[in-house]
Amino acid sequence: MKIKGMRWVIITLIMMITIINYLDRGTLNYMWVANIDYELLPASSADTRGEDNTAVLLPDGSYRLCNSRGEETDVPASRVRIKEKGGCTYASVQEGMAVDLGLIDPEDPDASQKAKDMLGTITIFFMLAYGVSQMVSGKIYDKIGCRRGFFWSALVWGVADALTSLSRGLVSLTCFRVMLGLGEAGPWPGTTKSNAIWFPQKERALAQGLFGAAASVGSVLAPIVILMLFLALGWKWTFVVVGGLGVIWVVLWLFINKADPEDHPWVTEEEKNHILEGRCNPVACDLPEEKGKSWGELLRQRKNWSVILGRFFLDPIWWMFVTFLPLYLTDVFHLNIKEVAFSAWVPYAGAAIGSIAGGWFSGWLISKGRTVNFARKCAILVGGGIILPAMIGSVMAQSVMMAVICMAFVLGGFQFFITNLQTIPSDLHSGKSVGSLAGLGGAAAVLGTILAIFFSDMISSWTLMFGLLAALVPLSWLSIFLTVGKIEKIKE
Repeated sequence: MKIKGMRWVIITLIMMITIINYLDRGTLNYMWVANIDYELLPASSADTRGEDNTAVLLPDGSYRLCNSRGEETDVPASRVRIKEKGGCTYASVQEGMAVDLGLIDPEDPDASQKAKDMLGTITIFFMLAYGVSQMVSGKIYDKIGCRRGFFWSALVWGVADALTSLSRGLVSLTCFRVMLGLGEAGPWPGTTKSNAIWFPQKERALAQGLFGAAASVGSVLAPIVILMLFLALGWKWTFVVVGGLGVIWVVLWLFINKADPEDHPWVTEEEKNHILEGRCNPVACDLPEEKGKSWGELLRQRKNWSVILGRFFLDPIWWMFVTFLPLYLTDVFHLNIKEVAFSAWVPYAGAAIGSIAGGWFSGWLISKGRTVNFARKCAILVGGGIILPAMIGSVMAQSVMMAVICMAFVLGGFQFFITNLQTIPSDLHSGKSVGSLAGLGGAAAVLGTILAIFFSDMISSWTLMFGLLAALVPLSWLSIFLTVGKIEKIKE
């Protein structure tokens, strides 16, 4: 059996697991704290049994709530905020994992800040594991190949997410998130390596853009899928269902991705020649790299620091949005769980467009006769140029609609930028060094993110935090352009 365009099937599978990856990592962030609205029934109602998402004021002044799963809970009036919407009266109550596990007291006036700080702390431990995995995964993927690398990554993080349903407190929850981080980092250096194997150089930025777009699609789906599952099943079963998706995917991956294009039985001869002729492999480029370079060798080459420092400054923008966007919408605009679900996806839709556009843009410039050096640098400047004014608009927005639209441009510009930055390892190297450099870049990104989250705990103003994130763009530009020189294969 032969399949035309097998390389696009491979990147489609990678896009699928990337979407699942973002669903898994979003579970905690979206279920951490949530405002849930219950329709307030007349006080004469005997009880709420059989009524979904309703509340009744009891004679003692407390409220009896019945959720969509038919579970009843009595809460004191101090936990309830009465709101009018669409001609109906609602009792809005703050719920979520942090409340269910007893980690925060909703009646505490500092509950919002404590929830933010605690989520930040858990995320730091997640990111530490993620950073270690980024460095190790690059080496592992170089050694065992992408087929087995993706298998183990998806299996580890899928099981970790499902096991999070067993959390009993902060320690166990953090341990499961650490395990999730160890598994989730692999696809980033892995995809860079896979694209270097499966795509000719002129198509790699587009393939990387599709990968980035999948991350954005996962982020678009995360608030809707996770919060709907949360309302229907509760947070424990949501972890089980979402975690199980990765375990199912590995079976499909092993069946389809049988070998590299040179030996894959489903690849046509025409496509094989197209890939190999445009791959710029070590032989064609007269750059023998049969043995991958060590981290020390990579760090000694100045050009490689463009990837490392560029991602150190740039990636915190993405991660701060991924971590704190649900909490920001809940805290600043007082959105309920459904309003968050149907607002939080907008910035990531912009990210998906930016990712594909960034990959297409540099590929288009190359097809018009521009050098790889010009195309990558031009795209990096355009992406950063989109982020800066959009970030200012985000903090000045007076409505949730304007805020999320501006954020869509922020994340769209980010993906336009990062898609081309993540392609540079395969522009500078070939063979086994690609995944290793991508892994170092990922580890630097994690370090930058950890520092950003650490300092965010000291910042009580969302406006100041957005301003500091905007300052990272010119720092990333400088670090790239001062170190990379001409973007081309490094010659020994």
